[in-house]
Amino acid sequence: MIRRHGEPVKPGQGYIRRPGVYAILLRGDHILTTHQAEPVPEFQLPGGGIDPGEQPIPALHREVLEETGWRIAVFRRLGAFRRFTYMPEYDLWAEKVCTVYLARPVRPLGPPSEPGHAAIWLPVEEALVRLGNAGDRAMLADALA
Repeated sequence: MIRRHGEPVKPGQGYIRRPGVYAILLRGDHILTTHQAEPVPEFQLPGGGIDPGEQPIPALHREVLEETGWRIAVFRRLGAFRRFTYMPEYDLWAEKVCTVYLARPVRPLGPPSEPGHAAIWLPVEEALVRLGNAGDRAMLADALA
């Protein structure tokens, strides 16, 4: 069973399963995050949904590039968690299955191409508090342990 973080399942609410991939990108005592301005401003691990027919690792490269402007080198899969949440940008109740990888930021290619996103380096201790969802915070804590 994949561990759940965040809101409990709402009885009677239908959820669409949405697999996604996310990266923990460490450099020294900092982590590269993405700050999403809307619908609620928050810091997140860079990543997102896997498109139909797309494989997880290419999806991770694409999502990190879109949200941070950085190329990455993927090291290994760290684990996965589930979140049950409403995604207003898609008008969708989702069961997000979030697979998290440890990766290395290689080089910036430019600004994020995803509207409303900014690449932000945070000290890891600050990120453990400021990441916007409990699953991201737990995966970072596990990676640092």
